[in-house]
Amino acid sequence: MINFEGSLKAFEDGKVTFVVIGGYAAVIHGSAQLTRDLDICYERTPDNMKRLAEAIAPYHPRLRGAPPGLPFVFDQQTLAQGMNFTLETDLGDIDLLGEVSGLGQYPEVSRDAVRVQLHGGYYRVASLEALIQSKRAAGRAKDVSILPELEALGELRAAQKKEKNK
Repeated sequence: MINFEGSLKAFEDGKVTFVVIGGYAAVIHGSAQLTRDLDICYERTPDNMKRLAEAIAPYHPRLRGAPPGLPFVFDQQTLAQGMNFTLETDLGDIDLLGEVSGLGQYPEVSRDAVRVQLHGGYYRVASLEALIQSKRAAGRAKDVSILPELEALGELRAAQKKEKNK
């Protein structure tokens, strides 16, 4: 199981620029779905990729699903040569996405991200609308199955906003 608080704190302490996406973002928006990993969309500037690699290094990142003992160096160069990484760490499973299906890269994902207080800090989280768009674009069974709930949460929010503005 992922240590969400520890993971977010590691990124915050490392001054990593990122947006929380995926299942944890859905939970933050009110989803009842269970998630076992942390998905983030990270800014792909050289400085941020260096900070990201340094922030995760103490937690022994390794490729999820790779054979034990497979040589893997997680550093700025590795990040620059790839895009999306599914990692196992001492904090739990973390998915680092340089590009998100249906949304694009960090500049597009961060455009309408919301600022949320979590675990004593403030973090940027993908908007509910962006989550719905990305889940729809990904098209995987697990993404499609959560769409009705996310859409219902969106409708509930719209109704609450309409009622509030009366």
